[in-house]
Amino acid sequence: MQTKKLSLHHIIKTPKVATEKAPLIILFHGYGSNEEDLFSFAAELPENLFIVAARAPRDLAPYGYSWYDIEYTSTDKVSDDAQAIESRDIIGNFIDEVVENYPVDGKNVTLLGFSQGTILSYAVAFTYPEKVKNVVALSGYLNEGIFEISDDKEYTHLDFYCSHGNVDQVIPIVAARQITPFMEAHNLKHVYEEFPVGHGVAPQNFYSMKAWLEKRI
Repeated sequence: MQTKKLSLHHIIKTPKVATEKAPLIILFHGYGSNEEDLFSFAAELPENLFIVAARAPRDLAPYGYSWYDIEYTSTDKVSDDAQAIESRDIIGNFIDEVVENYPVDGKNVTLLGFSQGTILSYAVAFTYPEKVKNVVALSGYLNEGIFEISDDKEYTHLDFYCSHGNVDQVIPIVAARQITPFMEAHNLKHVYEEFPVGHGVAPQNFYSMKAWLEKRI
């Protein structure tokens, strides 16, 4: 199947057996990477999935892409939340475009993010919960500056798989450990796991995530 021209550049992998309404997973890479990064997972993901790997909209010199800028100071790093909110809304629109243009089930949409892609996946799910069923959140954290939980929206159907390396040198484990208290406070379904790795996905992490996903698509 030829990739269609939508608002975000992307690549696809179709299910092994074609169906009219395949479960959809959209992959969102991290800061400075591109759509090919997480697409390396595609061959190992469940064969019935329609897989879309999206490229972030912002060029990051000298190469790569980002969902929003990060400014590094001598003591900290600061995210551009305005850009993150813009990307959040671009992704919300992109989900609609994918559902309209590909043979996928709009009621069975999983977002899979890594690092910055995870931060955006959380924000999209909480801002547009009607567009999302599952979230796979790898090596990220909750930035409550780019979303809010609304009493007017339904979140009980959402399900989250969250994981982090306990020696992550990019996003410290202390940030990831705020995920469970947040989920419990809002009565959200979730799994949180830690693995003895840095800022990456260990094989045991991937297979745990895959087993979780297979039960939910």
